[in-house]
Amino acid sequence: MIHILVLYYSRNGSTAQMARHVARGIEQEPSCQAVVRTVPAVSPVSDAVAPPVPEQGAPYATLDDLCACDGLALGSPTRFGNMAAPLKYFLDTTGPLWIQKTLNGKPAGVFTSTSAPSGGQESTLLTMMIPLLHHGMVLSGSALSFPSDSHIQNAVSGTLYGPSHWSQHESSAHLSADCQKICHEFGHRLARIALQLRGLDLS
Repeated sequence: MIHILVLYYSRNGSTAQMARHVARGIEQEPSCQAVVRTVPAVSPVSDAVAPPVPEQGAPYATLDDLCACDGLALGSPTRFGNMAAPLKYFLDTTGPLWIQKTLNGKPAGVFTSTSAPSGGQESTLLTMMIPLLHHGMVLSGSALSFPSDSHIQNAVSGTLYGPSHWSQHESSAHLSADCQKICHEFGHRLARIALQLRGLDLS
């Protein structure tokens, strides 16, 4: 069984919705399983501590989850054109995996959500790729089959760098059918690449 880690941070729920649809796409391949994990929030107040188990949603990720995965889908809301601090904080703890080359050669992709069409979706996706490149991961973007007949559709539903979502300032905005489809195909594509890199039959 191939295990693909879907690792995300979500503040208001949109990125968590995307993560679930990416996971469904991964599991379209019968020999692939999605492992969905999140990270706790961080605070500038040094004595603020998150509970060891989140009150709802996916469990918190550990370095063992990264060690065990055969591929990685990384998701974050945009924060001034960059990934959110909680996800960056977690990635900053992966130095031991970099030393051991644990993630080297594994496939990875990124996805994001923002509250405004000019919120920095593409720059967020690109900057999320940088630590993955440092780990030697093999990057995969979105499939080429997503709707592309207008700039507006692309801004709302995705880019070639990875799935993206515009929540339009609504904390729990529903993902459009296009966005769901892009997330499914992104996850499915990542799973198939993981299978190919392992030399397994796709038929």
